[in-house]
Amino acid sequence: MFRHTGKKSGPSATRNGCWATPSATSPIVVMLGVMAGSVAMLGGGAAFAAAAAATEDPPSATNQLGGYLAGRLARGLSDTHAAAGYYSMALAKDADNEALMAQTFDMESIEGNWPRAEQLAIELSKLKSDHRMSRLLLGLAEFKRGHFKEAEEFFVAASVNPIGELTGLLARSWLRQADGRTKEALDLLDSTKQPDWAQAMIRYHRALLADVGSRKVEARATYEKLASSDQRSLRSTLASAQSSANGGDIKGAQKVLQAYFDKLRGEAHPSAVALQKQLAAGERPPLLVTTASQGLSEALFGLGEALAGEGGVGPGAVFLQYALYLEPRFPFALASLANVYEGTRNYARAIEVYEQITPGTPLESAIDIRKAFDLNSLERVEEAKALLEQVAEREPTDVKPLDALGSIMRGQKRWDEAISYYTRAIAVIKKPEARHWSYFYARGTSYERVHKWPLAEADLQAALKLSPDEPTVLNYLGYSWVDQNKNLKAGLQLIEKAVKLKPEDGYIVDSLGWAHYRMGNFKEANRWLERAVELRPDDPVLNDHFGDSLWRVGREREAAFQWNQALSLKPEPEDADKIQKKLKSGLPTLAKALPAKRTKDVQRTDQPPKKRAETKSPGSTPLPQ
Repeated sequence: MFRHTGKKSGPSATRNGCWATPSATSPIVVMLGVMAGSVAMLGGGAAFAAAAAATEDPPSATNQLGGYLAGRLARGLSDTHAAAGYYSMALAKDADNEALMAQTFDMESIEGNWPRAEQLAIELSKLKSDHRMSRLLLGLAEFKRGHFKEAEEFFVAASVNPIGELTGLLARSWLRQADGRTKEALDLLDSTKQPDWAQAMIRYHRALLADVGSRKVEARATYEKLASSDQRSLRSTLASAQSSANGGDIKGAQKVLQAYFDKLRGEAHPSAVALQKQLAAGERPPLLVTTASQGLSEALFGLGEALAGEGGVGPGAVFLQYALYLEPRFPFALASLANVYEGTRNYARAIEVYEQITPGTPLESAIDIRKAFDLNSLERVEEAKALLEQVAEREPTDVKPLDALGSIMRGQKRWDEAISYYTRAIAVIKKPEARHWSYFYARGTSYERVHKWPLAEADLQAALKLSPDEPTVLNYLGYSWVDQNKNLKAGLQLIEKAVKLKPEDGYIVDSLGWAHYRMGNFKEANRWLERAVELRPDDPVLNDHFGDSLWRVGREREAAFQWNQALSLKPEPEDADKIQKKLKSGLPTLAKALPAKRTKDVQRTDQPPKKRAETKSPGSTPLPQ
């Protein structure tokens, strides 16, 4: 039973030391780049624009079109660095093209290239563009300069849709606070009608604003209203607890934190844990937000984090960059922006963003673990290992870096090292609880890979004892028993239970089908294996299994089709060789198979064990949010 893994991402290319994704050098992008007059893709967006502007050649429709198309393609591939460059190149050929200017602005904003973005925003305003995000940036620029009247005008102009209206409301409120008009800021929040979905954020910022304006009674009342309506998030929990503690109510702060911990299902956020330790020591922490700039940055971060959940590098990334435009070292915004890049597999860029987070924050260890996973995705395995070893040495009672080391070693098929790290992790735990099942499961599967089945079985059973309804463990242990022709009835029951718990998991459904196949129930096997392929059509192992079952029920032409499909999905070389032989000669007849033991109503087949698709166990270190 082997872990199902996809292809690993290779190292990203770089240009002039700056990040670039592999997509930047795709054949289509290169072709379009040549059309745009780009012989080599060098420099950032501003360099592209400068090069295009400096050329003595007359504008060419082909060059302009090529730059635009290359920019669109790069944007679709989430390569905003290349997109900004190509759009700038095209814009240099058509400087008054409002749509092209707006797209260039979007890319430069996502890149955080503020001098270029601000210039484009000014140019868009000259064209009387209704581009909301450029108006918002101009408002933020005036806010930073202390030009509150001008900032207000831009914020009002940016309030053109539901998100824009909420953004404008929060920005104008914090602007009033920056100008010393706390009452006006609170009145604005209270008097402006907003939809129900926006109420939690408005109340949160009302509490923050009241705190910054030294209106402690109003702040406390608003925090309590958030709690009573069950609208409390991690950030509002931290803000409420820090507000209480800062005002001298340590017990009240601890009560707020405990309510947060009681609702958790997984690991507590490191910031909450750090605050809990501060409170236990009797320390009075500062307020979460102490200035209007921090407050407005917090609002932009909240919007960006929510929008980033939609996936891709889009509006969410722009809002996160705006938050960093005001507060460049805001750790939560940086972590969330890095998460956006990770979501698009831009791991090198994610690492660059993580490295901007000031060391010594409560997020440090979690960020280092995320960086290690990103390094691993870039095939920089030894660097990832060294970084995690440093974290483990720095935090000797923290199991997470050891878990991450074990996970990376498993992914690299360095089983003995994985076993060593999981053994260390389990030793740190000392008294295992239900949430620790994954460490025993991971060590057990690693033992199985090095053919130490008694140790593997003991760990898998320990994991199942800790979490009896965990589909991953039920599947792995159940299939292992069936595959070894032992505990057949119990093994099949475990797999069937796993399927009931996760009926849409193609890998677990495949296990049930393959278990029936191994036991000689070909008709039943065919039913489940067909379902598995419907759920995971892109997996070569599952397609190969389905082909085998089709052959055994006499559907040989369909079996050959399925085996060819498995080959097209690029299986492991050793599996490809076996599939090629089956396409040439089919499966051996059962009469020629090795003798198989019979049970009451089933019989094992001639097939040797195949690589199993292993569902991924949950990671223990989510990105801090």
